[in-house]
Amino acid sequence: MTEALLQWYRANARDLPWRHTREPYPIWVSEIMLQQTRVAAVVGYYTRFLEAFPTVEALAEASEEALLSLWQGLGYYSRARNLQKAAKEIVKRGGFPDTYEGLLSLPGIGSYTAGAIASAAFGLPTPAVDGNVLRIMSRLMDNHGDILSPQVRRGIEAQVKEMFPEAEEDRRIFNQALMELGATVCVPNGPPRCESCPVASYCLGRERGTALELPIRAAKKERRIEDRTVFVILNENRVALRKRPGRGLLAGLWEFPNTAGTLTETEAAETLKAWGLTVADWRGKLNAKHIFTHVEWRMSGYLVSVTGADAGKFVWADAVELREYAIPSAFGRYREAASDWIAEASRTPDTNGITDANQTTEENA
Repeated sequence: MTEALLQWYRANARDLPWRHTREPYPIWVSEIMLQQTRVAAVVGYYTRFLEAFPTVEALAEASEEALLSLWQGLGYYSRARNLQKAAKEIVKRGGFPDTYEGLLSLPGIGSYTAGAIASAAFGLPTPAVDGNVLRIMSRLMDNHGDILSPQVRRGIEAQVKEMFPEAEEDRRIFNQALMELGATVCVPNGPPRCESCPVASYCLGRERGTALELPIRAAKKERRIEDRTVFVILNENRVALRKRPGRGLLAGLWEFPNTAGTLTETEAAETLKAWGLTVADWRGKLNAKHIFTHVEWRMSGYLVSVTGADAGKFVWADAVELREYAIPSAFGRYREAASDWIAEASRTPDTNGITDANQTTEENA
C-alpha cells in the first residue's frame, strides 16, 4: 500500500513551492501557514513572507508590526507570533533542531508540525497526522472512533508510523503523499473519489460500504453570537484606529473603534462624546458579519465625521498609513470604506458619504 501511494504521489502531486526544498525554515513556514488555511490562499502569502524574511535570523529580528502586516488576512495571528518566538529560540540555539523532540520543544510546534518538518527536512519516520490523514486512515481501517479523541488520534499515529517506508527519500515525501491523497482524492464533505484512489483496493471502508460515513467526529459546540457597533471615524481626512489588547482574540492587531451591542444613533453619539469627539456629520451605515472559529460578530457600523480631540485614545491614519497597519479581515469592509471615504473626502469635502451596505466574511483567528 505504501509503495502504491508513493508512486501515485510522484506522478500526481501538485506543484507547490515548499515541495522544492529540504531546508527546515521554509518547510516550517509553509506548515504553519497551512494550518486551517487553504493551499490556494497560502501560496501568495508564503512567497511574500520568504521575500521579506528569507532566513530564520531575518524573522527573529523583524518588527511585530511588519510581521503582522504580512500575515494580515491569514487568520490565527498567534501563529505569526509563535513563528517569531520560535525563530528567536532557533537563533539562540545556533540552528534548527534536527530531531522530532527538538522541534516539538519550540513555541507553536505541535506533534503534527514537528512530524511534518522532521520527515520532509530530515527524512525521519515521523507521522504528521492532520484532518486529511485522520479521514484517510479512518476509511482505510474502517475505524468508527471519534477522531477528536486523543486516544483515537494516538492509535492512528501509530498506524501511520508502521506504514513509513525505509528509504530516506521516500520518508521525505510520505506524509505529503498522505495529505495530498486527502486533499485531492479522499476528500471531505462528499463521497471519496475511490475510482482515482491508488490504495482503494486496500480500503476496508470502501469494501464494507462505510467510507462515506467516516470519519466520526463529535458534534461541535454552537458558535457564540456577539453584536458589535463599529465606528469609522473621519477627522480632517484621517481615520481613527486603536490597538487591541495584547491577549485574546486578534491580540495586538489594529481595529476600528467598536463596542459591544447594537447602538442606536443617539447611543452612538453618546459613545463618541465619551471618547471626546463631537459628531459633525453622519455619513452612512455599513453592516457586516464576520465568522471566527468559535464566535460570530454581527456588526453595525457608523461612518461619521467628527470634531474634537480624543485625548490620546486613538491613532489617526491617513490613506497611506491605513494600508500599513495590521488590521484583521474582520474589519476588511470597514477598511475599504475608510479608504474610499478618505479619497473622496480629499477630493470633495462636502460629499454625502457612503450608502448602507452589508457583507459577511469568515476567518480563523
